[in-house]
Amino acid sequence: MPSSLDLPPGVESQQIETSRLRTHVLTAGSPAAPPLILVHGNVSSARFFAETMVALAGDYRCVAPDLRGFGRSERAPVDARRGVRDFSDDIHALLTESGLLPGTGPVHLLGWSLGGGVALQYVADHPGAAASITLESAMSPFGFGGTRDLDGTPCWPDYAGSGGGTASPEMVRRIEAGDRGTDDQTSPRQVLTHLYGNPVAVPPDVEDALVEGMLEMAIGPGNYPGDTAPSENWPGAAPGDHGVNNAISPKYCDLSGFAAISDRPEVLWIRGDADQIVSDTSLVDLGHLGALGAIPGWPGPDVFPAQPMVGQMRAVLDRYQAAGGRYTERVLPGCGHSPHLERPGEFAAAITGFLATAS
Repeated sequence: MPSSLDLPPGVESQQIETSRLRTHVLTAGSPAAPPLILVHGNVSSARFFAETMVALAGDYRCVAPDLRGFGRSERAPVDARRGVRDFSDDIHALLTESGLLPGTGPVHLLGWSLGGGVALQYVADHPGAAASITLESAMSPFGFGGTRDLDGTPCWPDYAGSGGGTASPEMVRRIEAGDRGTDDQTSPRQVLTHLYGNPVAVPPDVEDALVEGMLEMAIGPGNYPGDTAPSENWPGAAPGDHGVNNAISPKYCDLSGFAAISDRPEVLWIRGDADQIVSDTSLVDLGHLGALGAIPGWPGPDVFPAQPMVGQMRAVLDRYQAAGGRYTERVLPGCGHSPHLERPGEFAAAITGFLATAS
């Protein structure tokens, strides 16, 4: 059986105890180099960044933690009522308590998908802690699912259509069962290669390691996908109070206040124009799936439209820029949700160029 820790040369693995939890961390590069913290997305792990870390380690001290309940970190539950603060507080404890970094100065943050939301929360809660922010295919500042416009207005008062009930039950079952096959589109391997990218095509040993990273995540009401609450509104389920998908429900997750922070690190927003996950026509957004006829009973675009995820991020970053911040949007044609896996050379060059000017 392959291991998610089949790491490329130069990447090291360690377990670190903090006051919050035991965190599994990958590191690469000189400890004296400027620190770059890489935060992974949902249904993944720090292992997804290992090859990227090798490419960036000549100039930066790369640190990639497994978030709680993911990879080989402690399977601590997620309190969704705090939004993504459990994750961002864990990272703050890791960076300030562990001695992992030699200094106490600002760090560069790179967040992919869910990790982009964690990075925005971290910067909002810790002014001056970030030298720059890279948002790679980042989730909307208004969470995932159930909002209708650029202001993040909920489709329903109880936020039905977001949260723990939005995950594919079959995909959850296959993760819990340790499915490594390719016989169904909901298998972890098929999700990796066909939904995460356009497509994701990596060497077979790397693909195996990434699948293992997906399978290591904690499954259950306290972690992925989380619990649900019944709703009279379509599609019949509202967010619960626990677990990852509820933490990114707009009921609890609103990161739009980032636009008004007083400390304004420079931002790179890098994404693919063929992203099927974070998109204004996302294939995992119930509003869009309802419009496609994939979910019965859809109440129509006037009641539950597709979430304009890209438009929402741009609207918040435009407000950030109007308040004195700076951001650059870089769109990779034909690229999906995972630029660092799909276009590794182009992605590494973009990050290195951005960080050189943001330092």
